[in-house]
Amino acid sequence: MKHIKELLTQKIGLGTAPLGNMFREVPEEEAQATIEAAWNAGIRYYDTAPFYGAGLAELRLGKFLSKQNRDDYVLSTKVGRVIEDETEEKEGLFTNGRTNKMTTDYSAEATHTSIDQSMERLQTNRLDFVFVHDLSPDFHGDEWIAKFEEARTGAFLVLDDLKKQGVIKGWGLGVNTTIPIELALQLEEVHPTISLQATQYTLLDHEDTLRRMMPEVEQSNSAIVVGAPYSSGALLGGDHYNYGEIPRDVQTKINKVTEVAESHGVSLKAAALQFSTAHPAVAAVIPGSTRPDRIKEDLEALREKIPEAFWQELIEKQLISAVAPLPL
Repeated sequence: MKHIKELLTQKIGLGTAPLGNMFREVPEEEAQATIEAAWNAGIRYYDTAPFYGAGLAELRLGKFLSKQNRDDYVLSTKVGRVIEDETEEKEGLFTNGRTNKMTTDYSAEATHTSIDQSMERLQTNRLDFVFVHDLSPDFHGDEWIAKFEEARTGAFLVLDDLKKQGVIKGWGLGVNTTIPIELALQLEEVHPTISLQATQYTLLDHEDTLRRMMPEVEQSNSAIVVGAPYSSGALLGGDHYNYGEIPRDVQTKINKVTEVAESHGVSLKAAALQFSTAHPAVAAVIPGSTRPDRIKEDLEALREKIPEAFWQELIEKQLISAVAPLPL
């Protein structure tokens, strides 16, 4: 964890899923302006993935970062999907992304291919962190255990070896659930050092993660990057919760948290970012955006003073866990 924290000198980075045209088509100028705003604001950690628009987010990020000194920023991407020249009809989160076909493959050969492809799109000669992407039941259903076994004998070994060689600084899983990270941390033959966990250590969702995954992370001296800290925007009045529709009970909870925040003069952005980064196992949080002005808001939110009474009221109303580390 110490060497990870030495690399990630700030507790905030930029997540680039939205730059892959997630949910909507983002003009190139807007995408570049967002990355530039993050850079100008001092953000130096950038996370991306082939899945984000079939390589679109990586291409956009590489276009900007290739003009910067490679030693001045930290870069992570993901493996588990190989992008083909063949095209296909798109649906789901990235309907508006590139039309290239993506093949899910966690084998050793595909892992090397995916890394080579990503470095080409990112216009870089090295990666800092690599996450094994979406190795999880929310993407693979009952097949996920078989996919996990494929990765255990393929991608995991490749990445662990690259870490030992010093080619990359760390590796782990990049998933929207917690069980795959817990299982990977319990393996004896490989040692994940940092994982990206999206949606499950947020102001709205964290109790199971606190009880199960976080102790495993701390015991293994690993680290967590928190993705989707605003629960896909639901906490801030958006239309999506954890990449889907907002359930009625979740909206009720959001309304209650909002009411408490307003009574204490606290912004929900500040509460979300500071809650997620307060846990000692969290190395960084990576909110995503396609709006340049939102970057400044995120940084200001991390610095906002939040009264202890706000957190205490959330605990009293059972809106957050009483045992969660808090930014006091």
